[in-house]
Amino acid sequence: MRTLILAGLFLFAGRAPAQEFTTWWFDGKAELSGYELTVSRYGEERTGSAVLIYVTEPFSESKRTKLDYPARAPKGDQVSALKLNMVRDFQTGIYDYNTMVSSFVRTDDFSPLKTSFSGADWCGHVYQGIEFHDGRLQSRLDSYFENESGERELPIPEGGIAEDHLFILLRGLRGAFLAPGESRTLPLLTGVLQNRLVHEPLRWVDATITRRASAEAVTVPAGTFDAIVYDIAIDDGRTGAFRIESAWPHRLVEWELPPDLRGALTGSTRLPYWSLHANGDESYRAQIGLK
Repeated sequence: MRTLILAGLFLFAGRAPAQEFTTWWFDGKAELSGYELTVSRYGEERTGSAVLIYVTEPFSESKRTKLDYPARAPKGDQVSALKLNMVRDFQTGIYDYNTMVSSFVRTDDFSPLKTSFSGADWCGHVYQGIEFHDGRLQSRLDSYFENESGERELPIPEGGIAEDHLFILLRGLRGAFLAPGESRTLPLLTGVLQNRLVHEPLRWVDATITRRASAEAVTVPAGTFDAIVYDIAIDDGRTGAFRIESAWPHRLVEWELPPDLRGALTGSTRLPYWSLHANGDESYRAQIGLK
């Protein structure tokens, strides 16, 4: 039995037709979106870029990895997963930060499977993997700092969600997360990049998510969008907002949630990017606003 998200969290406010979801997300392509990024680090604003890559793929329930040969998987082991790779690159003074968060959820109900994080700066490497199981999560952190590495297990509170999974859940790909004007307080697993930058351990906090009563026009480098707005207040003192395209496929237009002070959409497309690795294919980057 899955306890993290299925415990009353997704009473969808108007479900999207199953065929619409299947036609869009199982077409053999990935959704690529670029963003202008502003991050807070060392008490100052830093500018950079972010790329959000959404794609479905076969996933192993037992190994918690992508299946190389789905047809060979043991019966019952294959899971259909929606994966989000979120790449953030920014500079602090003389040196760079290059980070990626990978989030995996089941495509049928968006219950969580795994989150992983890798960070590289001029000081060293950090890697963290989090696996979600029935009623508990297991985490392994490997850091270049002496006292940060180790394994940890935490219970999953009823109705709890991961902060990193908000970038999937709030899009409403199988129905709106909340109805207009609705508010909900729930346990939130702190984001892996946030934990890395403040050097704090993984933990559950309370967060209140509120959907504004009506959509709003939002202007970003990619244009002006009619957007659903979700406000977030976390009891660690952070506040922010997610602005989601009202029309299908409900792309993330803009967000603010520290350490991200602002991510603003620069462009979006759907491509089989894994096959676009030849000299000259870098021209496709212009479609998502990357130089």
